[in-house]
Amino acid sequence: MNPSGEDFVELLRSAGLRITATRLAVLETLSNSPHADTDTVIRGAHSRLGTVSPQAIYNVLAAFVGAELIRRIEPAGSVALYELRVSDNHHHVVCRKCGTAQDVDCAIGKRPCLTPSDAHGYLLDEAEVTYWGICPACQPAMSSSVSSHSLS
Repeated sequence: MNPSGEDFVELLRSAGLRITATRLAVLETLSNSPHADTDTVIRGAHSRLGTVSPQAIYNVLAAFVGAELIRRIEPAGSVALYELRVSDNHHHVVCRKCGTAQDVDCAIGKRPCLTPSDAHGYLLDEAEVTYWGICPACQPAMSSSVSSHSLS
């Protein structure tokens, strides 16, 4: 179930942030587009508000990350992605072809869900894992590409 506008207002209040149209538009966009990159958030906010500066969106994203309302993930070699799911320690699977990301629940279910062979004295509170592969949407194109290359 997607959160409503009222949920977003309460979320902003609980974080001590002012309620603005731009902030609400960013939250609505992330609610409808999990793992959105900045361009997607800008387009989503623009479609809701008519006009908004990219810098305003960057500022809102930074404020939300700082307030821990959203999570910024940065898969290697990919643009930063933003998501609303911050209440747990989960991981991601990312498509090597199109960059689509999906959530993967923690293998054990509590923080940190992976235990290193040597923590070097660190007090661990989070583990971040990214699984890489080819998403279902890109698999048919990959197999037809392999077939056409094998015929040459």
